[in-house]
Amino acid sequence: MTEVATGRRSRITPEREAELYEAVLDLLREVGYDALTMDAVAARTRSSKATLYRQWGGKAELVAKAVRHNKPGALGLGDIDTGSLKGDLHALTMSSDDCEMEQNSALMRGLAMAVHSNPDLLKAFREHLIEPEMAEIRRVVRRAVDRGEVRADNPAIDYMMHMMLGGFAARTMLDELPPTQAFLISYIDAVVLPALGVTTG
Repeated sequence: MTEVATGRRSRITPEREAELYEAVLDLLREVGYDALTMDAVAARTRSSKATLYRQWGGKAELVAKAVRHNKPGALGLGDIDTGSLKGDLHALTMSSDDCEMEQNSALMRGLAMAVHSNPDLLKAFREHLIEPEMAEIRRVVRRAVDRGEVRADNPAIDYMMHMMLGGFAARTMLDELPPTQAFLISYIDAVVLPALGVTTG
């Protein structure tokens, strides 16, 4: 049974998968998570609902994977190695332009509300977004520790993800402005790196 299911899932080409994810994100921006239905996704993408369920199991996993596919940043952080933690975090920030950041910020604000009332969505987000990103952040910090940039016992290491997400999310809430490359780089230099004991001069 597993082999059959795996074979069926593999029939969707990467190009078609990307097209489906873009359609899901468009629908999310239009109607939000709660009002998004698999019927609407099937209609928008000219797919059968049975194919969508066979490939993704349900709405929560489909949405989580669509958001993951749309994030060029932290999920590719492990591929970034500039030789310094500051360089790595700056390169991560520059991997999304200001327009993408504004769109992603608005999308994540809407999904943050849905996550709290949908256990399936929270589980899918943890599996496909939160845990992989935390693993990437830990890998980058471990490299910095190995290089001698960060002390292994620095307590701020445990709060790296909190700091990175906090700057991104709080920008709109506190300043009523979207996050930008310039803002996030200045935040990294002023807050994140000093907390880790890294000089920014």
